[in-house]
Amino acid sequence: MRKLIFGMNMTLDGYIAAPGDDIGWSGPPSDELFQWWLDRERASGLTLYGRKLWETMSSSWPTGDQQPNATPAEIEFARNWRDTPKVVFSSTVDKVDWNTRLVTGDAVAEITQLKAEDGAPMSIGGPTLAGAAMRAGLIDEYALVTYPVLLGGGTPFFTALDSWVNLTLVETRTFPGGVVLTRYETRR
Repeated sequence: MRKLIFGMNMTLDGYIAAPGDDIGWSGPPSDELFQWWLDRERASGLTLYGRKLWETMSSSWPTGDQQPNATPAEIEFARNWRDTPKVVFSSTVDKVDWNTRLVTGDAVAEITQLKAEDGAPMSIGGPTLAGAAMRAGLIDEYALVTYPVLLGGGTPFFTALDSWVNLTLVETRTFPGGVVLTRYETRR
């Protein structure tokens, strides 16, 4: 059975985007944090995206290694991003590229089926898609990369749940700029 990991940058008050889907509050990550994200992406055998995050990622990473000022880590991230199998869940997107397939049907049923397969861990991104997986009890690990910023509103990292989810802390780490990683595993 595959492990499903939900991780994103978020603010101290729990938002991944300000109103209007503005993610400029995080600024560019430190080299150390970018390397952490790269290592995490390398360990993922499959990435699951909601529409908005897919549009954000696919607007820059397919050619990220060809940018004139790209760092070695950015070049590696772009290559890894293109090579890693991806699934996009959307009823409005009609075409995907870069080792990606599109699912327009029941996301929870598809994620349940993917989890039942053998393979490397899967990562899931996008709060709407991840929220559906959370409510269905499919998330095995949460990776919260918390920036010392308060927004007061926007798109929350966590969705409303029907019941408690007990977690076990498995890692904490501090990055430059006061950014803190906390990783939790779901207790089953």
